[in-house]
Amino acid sequence: MEVNNLINESEKELKDIYSDIDNRCLYFSEKVLNAFHNNNISEACFNQTTGYGYGDFGREKIEDVFAEIFGGEKALVRNQFISGSHALNVCFFALLRPNDLLLSISGTPYDTLHEVIGIKDNPSSLKSFGIKYDEIDLVDNDFNYDEIKTYITNNKVKVIEIQRSRGYSTRKSLSVDKLEKVVSLIKSIDKDIIIMVDNCYCEFVEEKTPVEVGADIMVGSLIKNPGGFIAPNGAYIVGKENLVNLCGERLTLPGEGVEVGPSLGINKSILQGIYLAPSVVASSLKTAVLTSKVLEKLGYKVDPIFSDNRVDIVQTIYFNNPEKLIKYTQGIQMGSAIDSNALPEPSDMPGYDDKIIMASGSFTQGSSIEISCDGPLREPFIAYQQGSVTYEYGKLALKKALENII
Repeated sequence: MEVNNLINESEKELKDIYSDIDNRCLYFSEKVLNAFHNNNISEACFNQTTGYGYGDFGREKIEDVFAEIFGGEKALVRNQFISGSHALNVCFFALLRPNDLLLSISGTPYDTLHEVIGIKDNPSSLKSFGIKYDEIDLVDNDFNYDEIKTYITNNKVKVIEIQRSRGYSTRKSLSVDKLEKVVSLIKSIDKDIIIMVDNCYCEFVEEKTPVEVGADIMVGSLIKNPGGFIAPNGAYIVGKENLVNLCGERLTLPGEGVEVGPSLGINKSILQGIYLAPSVVASSLKTAVLTSKVLEKLGYKVDPIFSDNRVDIVQTIYFNNPEKLIKYTQGIQMGSAIDSNALPEPSDMPGYDDKIIMASGSFTQGSSIEISCDGPLREPFIAYQQGSVTYEYGKLALKKALENII
């Protein structure tokens, strides 16, 4: 079937799903707008600070807005965070001390955290500071409730880490409903355990957030969903005030914590990004649904399938063939706005064991909320696609990718 006809036919079958996405976008837009109103966001918030960043009025307002939107007591939203992984690293080192035990209950975390934790040796890892680590795998894409109960009954766990999105694994991403159930179980056994959630790729997809269902702290990147394609870098940490303050003292220094950190003119971009985020995430979800529908019609295994309830913006396509994975990813690059003439090739990347093929023709380096596609060169050769800023640009990139593999 000709690509345009295939896309047009698929769109007609997706109208009801698109309508649901639009309704949720309206819900989130109202939530964001209310946060702007309740915190009296004004033009004065755009002013920048330099040097130490003392008395940064706009920075403080931004953190109040994020705390309200995501349901936490306090937020730390800073351009000093290099990435979501950096924010997770700060959170780990803020909450854990030598001889403490960190437990992951969503299996092995994302590749970039292996050296942070000490799964892969590094002299700066948590392990090198005497922090212990263990993990419990998921069972049938859900938490292993019995094993978790047994483990935390018999061991003194300081922090439990949960990664909602799948990373480069083949398991499904984790819904807030599943989080709520496991949080309730954990707190019924030991209320002092700190539950920390990696919320990357999940913001503005489900109506509730992890901290609204009992998690203590959560982390995300501004060059993914909540940056709305506008924020040029940064990340956020939201949750209980005492824990967020600890993270602030790890990001900067004890005694100064959240009170320092110059905004360097980024405040306006962060506010514009969170303002646009509901709409940008809705476009990403529509692009993912269309991709899923079309690739399934072409005979490929996809996850989620088009009709699934989604918990993040990631769409996977199983190519079971390295050349197909490469060609599809190169097609996404051809359909991108920036460096469309570049031809991505599998290469080594810091923090990854396998060669990675990555298309990211984006205005901001590494921005996953713009149309992007990547994957490790290992069986079953899965493409992990995210974005796009608008549905129309997402559809055009998908068209290029399809033309490149058909």
